Amino acid sequence: MIEAKSITKFFSVVNEKGLAEGLTAVLNVSLTIPDGKIVSLLGPSGCGKSTFLEILAGLQAPTDGEIVIDGARVLEPLPSTRKEMDAYKRRYRFISPLANGVFHDRPKHDIAMIFQDYAVFPWMTAIQNVIFALKLRNAGADQDKKLSRKALHEKARYFLNQVELGGAAYKYPSQLSGGMRQRLALARALSVEPKIILMDEPFAAVDALTREKLQDDLLLLWEKTRKDPLIIVMVTHDVSEAVYLSDEVIVFSPGPGTIRNRIPVDIKRPRARTNPEIIDIQDRIFAMFQYDINQESDYSI
Repeated sequence: MIEAKSITKFFSVVNEKGLAEGLTAVLNVSLTIPDGKIVSLLGPSGCGKSTFLEILAGLQAPTDGEIVIDGARVLEPLPSTRKEMDAYKRRYRFISPLANGVFHDRPKHDIAMIFQDYAVFPWMTAIQNVIFALKLRNAGADQDKKLSRKALHEKARYFLNQVELGGAAYKYPSQLSGGMRQRLALARALSVEPKIILMDEPFAAVDALTREKLQDDLLLLWEKTRKDPLIIVMVTHDVSEAVYLSDEVIVFSPGPGTIRNRIPVDIKRPRARTNPEIIDIQDRIFAMFQYDINQESDYSI
């Protein structure tokens, strides 16, 4: 389970006059996501969705608040005063290079992240990309759980087959279509068998038909994790994508990002994109955006 508790992210930026001023990207966001759920973060550009996703991943520290996954904190807020800095130094004064070496490459949380720009290594073949991720996880495993070279190769091949890339295992990313590269990114994420996958506009760079195919592929793969429930949190600008995929849609307000609405999607899967219930939820969300822009709506929100 993911628990976001009163997350705020403040940036110091320089304006056109060269003066420092503040920018609040995310403001007091609290959210709980149970195991086995797909949740979409939806909202206008600049509303803090991607910043919040990176805080969930531990790629950024919140200015205030905390993220807790299965009872363990992801990152602590950065010290903002001298008093907090002194307390921070006292707390971690025993951390040394030796201690860091002991915990080298041991992930605190089982999280995988998929970015919009595929984020695969162009100089590696598809199977080498997956093996690379497996080797990173293997390096931090206990000695009795480490995989042999043959086992790493077999596992990489298995996950490529899962995303229908078995026949392209020895092709380079430049030889793959956009949809195939994104399936490769998905195979690499799934190969380390995470409990959480965070996705930042994962299908934005492909055409509409490929996008729908990738959405269906994602749902099929997610369904296979029912025995060990997988959480998926996805940032998207596509309302139909959010509603079709998700158990809940979190609508962010224009910046600073706060939660404007939480919309459950209690529609049985498999879903039809033309399902009137899905279309009705989409219309409600579009009405919210219209109201934010024009302060008026034709739909009762």
